[in-house]
Amino acid sequence: MNPRISLLTAGRVLRQLRGDHRTVAMLLVVPVVLIGLLAWIYDNTPVFGLVGPALLGVFPFVVMFLVTSIATLRERSSGTLERLLTTPLGKGDFMLGYAIAFGLVAIVQAVVAVAFAVSVLGLDVRGPSWLLVVVAVVDAVLGSALGLLASAFARTEFQAVQFMPAFVLPQFFLCGLLVARGDLPTVLGWVSDVMPLSYAVDAMHAVQATTDAGGEVLKDVGIILGFIVVALVLGSLTLRRRTP
Repeated sequence: MNPRISLLTAGRVLRQLRGDHRTVAMLLVVPVVLIGLLAWIYDNTPVFGLVGPALLGVFPFVVMFLVTSIATLRERSSGTLERLLTTPLGKGDFMLGYAIAFGLVAIVQAVVAVAFAVSVLGLDVRGPSWLLVVVAVVDAVLGSALGLLASAFARTEFQAVQFMPAFVLPQFFLCGLLVARGDLPTVLGWVSDVMPLSYAVDAMHAVQATTDAGGEVLKDVGIILGFIVVALVLGSLTLRRRTP
């Protein structure tokens, strides 16, 4: 991989996003709206305080997965990717460039969502808010990496959306958001242990519960980063030049 080419690819993706106002709104506004809606639904109850931090990781993950998988598929179906790969750009450069671009977007997305949840909705966490931002950013990049991987197997945008149940919903059910992971049946607990979203929710719960969660959170973030690297490598190996 060539870092310079990856950065140029990231710049191209960011310029495309800047001109796509609907996608920008989906990336920055939708997580805030969903979190706000949930807080409204559970107004005057302790539920939002319990699940709010975890959702700050889950919602960006889902949104980034959808946007990245569809955007990458458009590059391939339009023939753009095939033309790019005739240049010195390699598949690894393409994947890394997308990860960098959406990682930068994830920083803005996470800051906006965490600031809204803490300042406007009054979400109470014992740990520092910046740790929530770190986990939300890493989780959003994870969504992008899995979206890049999923797009390699889709032929249409509809198929890319169809991959969401396979890649996202099992993690949502088993990540500890609905039921504590320790209370899951043994086999499902084993499955949960190999799903990256589980570690994001664990990290968010740690920030919520204690003021000294830095070590535990960094451990979970390291595991998530490992999943991101694996997803990007697999995505670069399976990426096709064009849609058959």
